[in-house]
Formats: sequence, structure tokens, C-alpha cells
Amino acid sequence: MKLKNTFLLLVFIGASLGLNAQFHTALSRSEIGVMLGGSYYIGDLNRFGHFKGTQPAGSLFYRYNIHSRLSFRVNFSYGNVVGDDKWSKDPLLSNRNLNFKSDIFELGAGVEFHYMPFQLGSKKYRGTAYFLAELAVFRMNPKTQHNGEWIFLQPLGTEGQGTALGTRGHYNLFQVAIPLGLGVKLSLGKRASIGLEYGIRKTFTDYLDDVGADAYVDPVELAATSGPLAATLSNRSLDGSRYGKRGTAATKDWYAFFGVTLTFRLGNPNNCAFMQ
Repeated sequence: MKLKNTFLLLVFIGASLGLNAQFHTALSRSEIGVMLGGSYYIGDLNRFGHFKGTQPAGSLFYRYNIHSRLSFRVNFSYGNVVGDDKWSKDPLLSNRNLNFKSDIFELGAGVEFHYMPFQLGSKKYRGTAYFLAELAVFRMNPKTQHNGEWIFLQPLGTEGQGTALGTRGHYNLFQVAIPLGLGVKLSLGKRASIGLEYGIRKTFTDYLDDVGADAYVDPVELAATSGPLAATLSNRSLDGSRYGKRGTAATKDWYAFFGVTLTFRLGNPNNCAFMQ
């Protein structure tokens, strides 16, 4: 009799727990979100100035929560990056007198690793820090201001690209990047979360700013092969010297997105199937 009563008690407890048990669906694991913040770049026209020249930027993203410590994510981001030698305190760079800006359109996908378990609506797992690792494709198109106009630089070949003066063809406006980031997020209840995120992008191009070669090409030959505008925008040094340092060929460019995130879950967990 005692064994029977114990068994019935366990069944009752299990049934009571089952009434509250839930299982996640694809929708309850899914979130859509937005990030609003800024973007900037590190390269030949801004060598060490993190956050210098920050421009408004934003992202839309989809997150799928595999479990409480790991999420898959896809995001589309847009920002603008700028650089200008007038910011530099180095006389050689100030004399170089180059400037650029470029729109960045980025599509990336990767994973978020949570440092602590995280679950929307949970009182125990309300917040966490996370590490972001992705692979992305982005489009750039550097341009410079000249005589009050913005002129796209890639078609000009300011370093002799596509001619006998250069060692390579015109660089591609579509490039690959590896976004790496850190963030924190906090649950705002069962359906939403808020957070902060910073992500820097390693690129494999030195032409986000159109500056890649160490030295200037011959301006007379460049004017003859690519036109006078290409020669003018290739070397804009204040002293007119053609023997100054144009860039640093040994390094690649970087850019970053950062901001405040807000996400919303697309569905709620369902009750366990055997209880419905």
C-alpha cells in the first residue's frame, strides 16, 4: 500500500509539473532586432583613432537561440566611414592632404556565445555578456571631396591600377570581412531584450580608403593613361612633392559598428504536447 501511495504521489507531482512544462518552437526560439549607433574606420587616413570620425549607423538582425548559451545570427548593417589627413598631428600626414568617405553595406552571419545562460522571461537567467563571431560580405565605394564635389575613386585608378604603372587591377568594391564583437543583453520580460554591442571588422583589403601603395606613381604618366583627374587626386600633397609616402601597403583596413540593440521574440513557448 505504501508503495502504491508513493507511486500515485509521484504521478501527481509529475502531472502538476507537466501543467507548467513548455517546449520551444522555431518561433519561440527566434528573435528579430535592431541596433542603432555608429560606425568608424581604422586605416591609412585614421591610423589609431578609435571612434574618431564616427558616423550614424544601424543594423537589422535575426537571432535563433539554439540553447541558453549559444545563438545563431544573421544581420544586415549600414554605415558610413570617413577619414581625413587634417585630423592628424603628424606633419607628414597633414601634408599628404587626402580625405575619403564610403558607404558600407554589410551582410553577415555567425554565432553568439553567451558567458552565462540567458533566456527571455527567466528570472534566473535575465542577463549575460556575449562574444560574437561572424563571416560577412560588404560593399564599399570610396569617394573624395574635390572642388566642392564628391568623386568616386575606384574607377580612376589613383595608384595606376589597371595600367602598366600599377601592379594590380582595379580593386573590387565587394569584399569579405570577419566581424568580432562583444555585447551585453538584458531581458525585458518574456518577449523583448535590450543590450549594448561593439563589433570590429577585419578586412582583407587596403582600399577601403583608396590608399594602399607606399609611394605615388608618376603623375605625368598617370595623367596620360588614366586622365588628369586621376593624377590630381592621386597626389594632393600641400608641398606638391611626388616622393612623399602615400600609404602603408603592409597593413589592411578595419571598420567597426556599435550601438544599442533591441530585440523581440517572434513567438511564445507551447505547453507540452501530452498535456494539450
